Amino acid sequence: MNTHTTRLIRVGNSRGVRIPKLMIDQAGLDEEVEISVRQDGIMIGPVHSRRAGWDAQFKAMAAQGDDRLADPDRPTEWDDAEWTW
Repeated sequence: MNTHTTRLIRVGNSRGVRIPKLMIDQAGLDEEVEISVRQDGIMIGPVHSRRAGWDAQFKAMAAQGDDRLADPDRPTEWDDAEWTW
């Protein structure tokens, strides 16, 4: 693990940290990062897509036949009287 000591710098009313390019590259950081407070400090990491891996999961569900609706499709009176194609 690489360790680097730096100082907080003023950015308006906030503070910022300069991160060396080598560390940015090693951590896989891009233009946006996720930042969170942890018990022993602040964690900065790459932004993870909230839907990462969904495509593979949907394909696995379809392969197992587990991608059907939980409830059967039941037309209502409105569907019969009002809906037109």
